[in-house]
Amino acid sequence: MSENQTGGGVVVDPMPRKHGQGEEHVLRLETLQGGSPAEIVESHTGLPFRELAANFSAQPGYATAKIDVRGAVVRDGKILLVQERRDRRWCMPGGWADVGDVPSEMVSREILEESGLKAIPRKVVAVFDANRGGQPLEMYHAYKIIFLCEIAGGEPRASDETIAVDFFSFDELPPLSWQRTNERHLEEVRAHLEDPSRAAAFD
Repeated sequence: MSENQTGGGVVVDPMPRKHGQGEEHVLRLETLQGGSPAEIVESHTGLPFRELAANFSAQPGYATAKIDVRGAVVRDGKILLVQERRDRRWCMPGGWADVGDVPSEMVSREILEESGLKAIPRKVVAVFDANRGGQPLEMYHAYKIIFLCEIAGGEPRASDETIAVDFFSFDELPPLSWQRTNERHLEEVRAHLEDPSRAAAFD
């Protein structure tokens, strides 16, 4: 899909298409290959063309990997996890990197926004390829950077994106939001806690 996105331009196509009930004008992404990313994904998945087109048009230009940062915050041997509103499952706090942000500053902000806790990144635990963990992302290629962080203040509280915040034993984890945080990520965090001199893991 990235090959099809690369080099594509965005145009408004007045051609009406069937979508739900009735006809509507939709946005098409024309590419040099003659088929749009949205049309290709639609043909293979049955997902709504309009939503796909809007998704791809929001990220024009050469296709590059997105970056997801996650903060591993541990207290008394337990890992901080937040419960996502979208899927009601749990993950380390974090999110997509913003253009212009320093990675360490961004993970601190994500932890504060999603959990209410102030945290200081101390080391990089791992850099993983998010699309090679068994359940690839649907639309994008992404890298995941996990930072081991130290609590510096604040109080646990939910947010607009999370409905609960808690610390869990590594041996008694809740249902995980798998693409955000999975067992491999947490096993690597645990290994770094057991061996502070351990080098960062990477794909």
